[in-house]
Amino acid sequence: MTAMSLCDDTLLCNFPKCRTKLNGFAWVTACSHVFCDQHGSGEFSRSPAICPACSSALSGKLDIVRTELSPSEEYKAMVLAGLRPDIVLDISARALAFWSYQVMEEYKRKYSEVSERLMERNRQYQKLQGLYDSLRLRNMVVGAGERDTSQPGHHDFHTGVARQATPQRSPQFLSMGPDVDSRFFSCLEADGAKTFFQFSSPAREKGQLFIKKH
Repeated sequence: MTAMSLCDDTLLCNFPKCRTKLNGFAWVTACSHVFCDQHGSGEFSRSPAICPACSSALSGKLDIVRTELSPSEEYKAMVLAGLRPDIVLDISARALAFWSYQVMEEYKRKYSEVSERLMERNRQYQKLQGLYDSLRLRNMVVGAGERDTSQPGHHDFHTGVARQATPQRSPQFLSMGPDVDSRFFSCLEADGAKTFFQFSSPAREKGQLFIKKH
């Protein structure tokens, strides 16, 4: 259903769940509602008449009028003939107010429907966003746990136990250049129980020789 504008020449039936475009004859009420010929004939044949749109009592002689929506040229030429200009303008103003009310009511109805659909979409979005956030948080926790268990010397957040890393063998000495005696490094590998300072302290070696002599 396309949105109505002030330039539209067709109103819609105000009967609930009807909303058909009016043509031919229509029933107009003093409470500014209009109905198709089918629903108007059925509803206003009862006494007392009640407006199906707003439940107003329509007991006056001119509270309900069945009118032709496309009158003949003869009717338009005679319907307001002989009336004073102020009366003609008053009738025209009331007719325009009725039209504006119908158009604005239609706009409000459409706005209400769109607002309800938008609110429902927002509720669905919030629900999906909550599910997405919970899944993303769970995946982050699982991924962090897998990364921690794959690293040596890590702290297990699940058990609170710190695991020690596997001891690594010290790297071998590489060649230090042509001026370095390679026998010095070979003796380090031959006797792993001795330390670096035992082999590299000349003063200590001299002291041991002095003790042996005496």
